[in-house]
Amino acid sequence: MNTSGRLWMALPRSACTAYLLLALGGCATWQPPTDAGDGPLRERAISETNRDVRVSATVLGKEDSKRVLGADVTRMRVQPVWVEIYNGTAQALWLLRSGTDPDYFSPLEVAWSLHTLLGGATNTRIDAHFNGLGFRNPIPPGQTRAGLLFTNPDFVTKFVNVDLFGSDTLIPLTLYLQVPDDDPSMVASRSPLKFYYPESDIRDYTDLAALRAALDMLPACATDASGTVQGDPLNAVIVGDINDISSAAVRRNYRRNLRQTDLPQRVFGRQPDVVTRKQAQAGAPAIWIRGWLTPIRFQGQPVFVAQVGRPIGGRFAHADDRSVTLHSEVDDARNQFVQDMMYSGGLDKLGFVYGIGATSWQHPRTTLGNTTYHTDGLRAVLFFATRPLSFSDVQFLDWVPYLEQRERFQSEESDDAARYAEH
Repeated sequence: MNTSGRLWMALPRSACTAYLLLALGGCATWQPPTDAGDGPLRERAISETNRDVRVSATVLGKEDSKRVLGADVTRMRVQPVWVEIYNGTAQALWLLRSGTDPDYFSPLEVAWSLHTLLGGATNTRIDAHFNGLGFRNPIPPGQTRAGLLFTNPDFVTKFVNVDLFGSDTLIPLTLYLQVPDDDPSMVASRSPLKFYYPESDIRDYTDLAALRAALDMLPACATDASGTVQGDPLNAVIVGDINDISSAAVRRNYRRNLRQTDLPQRVFGRQPDVVTRKQAQAGAPAIWIRGWLTPIRFQGQPVFVAQVGRPIGGRFAHADDRSVTLHSEVDDARNQFVQDMMYSGGLDKLGFVYGIGATSWQHPRTTLGNTTYHTDGLRAVLFFATRPLSFSDVQFLDWVPYLEQRERFQSEESDDAARYAEH
């Protein structure tokens, strides 16, 4: 008899009986829902229309999940979204699930999480039920399809990006949905922003040279609430419609995620207007973008000034907010964000401007919480447009010559390091 067999025989009979009852009992915990209809979901759905296509969607809460799926899958950090699409075009369309969530869950993947040992026929029924409720492609011309997408969770307001692909065409739609089980006082809106300037306070620039001069005048850093202590550097500017920016970010796995550690940072006297983080494994901290709407527009499009940073330890850092500390290599985080957006399909133009002021690693600046950083002093300026765009579509602005500036900065840092070593 092998070792496992001897251990099994050594178990008390009562323990074996309890184990079998638990395994067999678990098989009976899931029952097919008696009412899996989408009527209640349809009643509160939000709709958008673009180019003869109408998309309606709503987020399932805990009770919705129990009623429709027979189990609360939200406790496993899965957020189902009901989507209905009417295709009024003359061709079939495919919903690109990875455009809604690059880490989406397949129906059978979620169903497997409900399987039990010795589940047998019950496990098969779970698979069939979940698979039947999942959204199915394609959407034939003139027809309507509805089903569930299983996504990673967002909070309060969920941004849903829907990319519909056809022959030589991509039809993008965006929706902002209320998350049912979150704070009911935080009502979902068609924009993730809670702050807007009065029209009389906004200056709209129509040419790039004038915009560049205005960007040079933006604050270099955030501050604390008193306005006297410097915060993190404002190392990016983002220009474009909020839907185009959000769509590009979602496609590269950034999600809205405001945390307690973001709140001390103030620009224009305000806490961040929007915060997104790149989704990391197991909820670990990753690159963040804290953005503030500026009183500047470019050709009618909003302009945001932003902090791009990451915590010390990156994805290996502890997920506890209190332990998140800014990594001193802020330029690396900025450049990684730029490269991410190059792949997003939404980046239209890219340039660099001055605005922070260079500081070497031998003479770093101190920010809130006594953390330090060094930088080449440049801000990345990213212009977004409606997808799809490719690498070859991105226009590089002849503003600050980034490569020459970077080489000069690194050369100066190397000289400083050599002098430091000599002493």
